[in-house]
Amino acid sequence: MPRYEYRCRTCGDTFEKSRPMAESSAPTDCPAGHDDTVKLLSTVAVGGSASAPAPAPGGASGGGGGGCCGGGCCG
Repeated sequence: MPRYEYRCRTCGDTFEKSRPMAESSAPTDCPAGHDDTVKLLSTVAVGGSASAPAPAPGGASGGGGGGCCGGGCCG
């Protein structure tokens, strides 16, 4: 189950809560019992590098596969 980060506007506490994606934006109380909370924007870490080598001409990269990353992570 995904974890979401929230901040209480009353006490300033930041906390996490595990809940289904369908309930991620639903109101939630902070651990101190305040109900004025806001969901924080989460970031996702994705592996990779901006300096990765370009694929060889003609598709002869040897990485196989296709998919979203051209097979570089599926080899």
